[in-house]
Amino acid sequence: MRDIRHFIDGAAFEGASGRFADVFDPNTGQVQARVQLASVGEMDRAVQSAQNAFEGWSSTNPQRRARVLFEFKRLVEANVEELANLLSSEHGKVVADSKGDIQRGLEVVEFACGIPHALKGEYTWGAGPGIDVYSMRQPLGVVAGITPFNFPGMIPMWMFGVAIAVGNTFILKPSERDSSLPVRLAELMMEAGAPAGVLNVVHGDKAAVDAILTHPLIHAVSFVGSSDIAHYVYQTGAANHKRVQAMGGAKNHGIVLPDADMDQVVKDLAGAAFGSAGERCMALPVVVPVGARTADELRERMVAEMQTLRVGVSTDAGAHYGPVVTAQHKARVEGWIDKGVAEGAELVVDGRGFSLQGHENGYFIGPSLFDHVKPEMEAYKEEIFGPVLQIVRAETFEQALSLPSNHQYGNGVAIFTQNGRAARDFAARVNVGMVGINVPIPVPVAYHTFGGWKRSAFGDINQHGMEGVRFWTKTKTVTARWPDSALEHADSAFVIPTMG
Repeated sequence: MRDIRHFIDGAAFEGASGRFADVFDPNTGQVQARVQLASVGEMDRAVQSAQNAFEGWSSTNPQRRARVLFEFKRLVEANVEELANLLSSEHGKVVADSKGDIQRGLEVVEFACGIPHALKGEYTWGAGPGIDVYSMRQPLGVVAGITPFNFPGMIPMWMFGVAIAVGNTFILKPSERDSSLPVRLAELMMEAGAPAGVLNVVHGDKAAVDAILTHPLIHAVSFVGSSDIAHYVYQTGAANHKRVQAMGGAKNHGIVLPDADMDQVVKDLAGAAFGSAGERCMALPVVVPVGARTADELRERMVAEMQTLRVGVSTDAGAHYGPVVTAQHKARVEGWIDKGVAEGAELVVDGRGFSLQGHENGYFIGPSLFDHVKPEMEAYKEEIFGPVLQIVRAETFEQALSLPSNHQYGNGVAIFTQNGRAARDFAARVNVGMVGINVPIPVPVAYHTFGGWKRSAFGDINQHGMEGVRFWTKTKTVTARWPDSALEHADSAFVIPTMG
């Protein structure tokens, strides 16, 4: 059986913990590999490698660091078929979706290739008599990222692309469910010219996470996962004097006003709710039609659209989505469907018990649709993270606005309307971090910033864009005086200096 090893100091590294986790093929339910789980010793080894590489990498000028990223981007693009198939084989998402996963990550790498411009500081000439003031951004040192199973290509590149570009060295702890792709990305980074130790991959479970959060040489941690664990990561990392950004769960809403283009809404909802089997933090699992007529029409059209969806193996080019990642996750999603029924929601389309001929042991779930979901239901309050769409009916615009605003999560939200004034008002007032206007999955482009509010994010600095540059650097401000001869022997000052 294939072993997935750590990647430390520029090469595959054989762990000594003796602990492993099975990696499944979600299409068949069969174990296809096992991944090594790190001990504290392996984490120390990776951190020491990164620490050894930091001085040389951080002193490399930004243009040369950018050239490594340019070459990394080229190599990823040249190997995208291999990488996408590798991702799909362990995650289960269809290959086209895996290519999108990788492309979204590369867009942040593209942004990071412009790091010489993003690192420019501020300068004030003549702030006082013979005095200039300027600032510079410097890397933090060894930093780390802890990434989830649902985007094993995109989210690591969101993190290490910017972190490495600004001069840090990086420890990546990917999900143990689909960890082959992150190792392959690290190999390509070395092939692109990064020195050994600049990017290390250490596999593991909670023991590896805790080793990252408590290690004295790791200065910053970025995390994406569930909200409870995000909160734990934030608290523990901050208590150990680390800068932390921890992105948590989501329950994104789509508000449908009566004037919306219903044909487009239904297509958008199908992709946003069921794409990647709903295993996206930016999926759209809740739709809020305003008015009974809007709700009835949406429901009828949605049922018809769902009947056209094709669930298939990840290599099926005609499939809209594939299996979920593990048997445990399949059981969890179906458990939430059970819960919704028990709480009194109307299950209009039932995806439980779906079986794909020839792949009966795969982790497949059919698309499900609930109607008459109420805000007090647990199935509405919590993140299901599967191919389940819930209709929560609203009588007025204000009621629809209040639903995402009052929800515990505040990652993303969308509004569908042809009324510009209503859209503008909604975008300004809704208590959510990312807003789409006729855009069902409002993930910002790489040179803007990504981040939610409330229990969807812990920490005050978002991912990628200039927020990412700020997170992975520290600012140093220099005040310099070059006095002329008349000022060389000025009297000592015993009060705070001013430029007045």
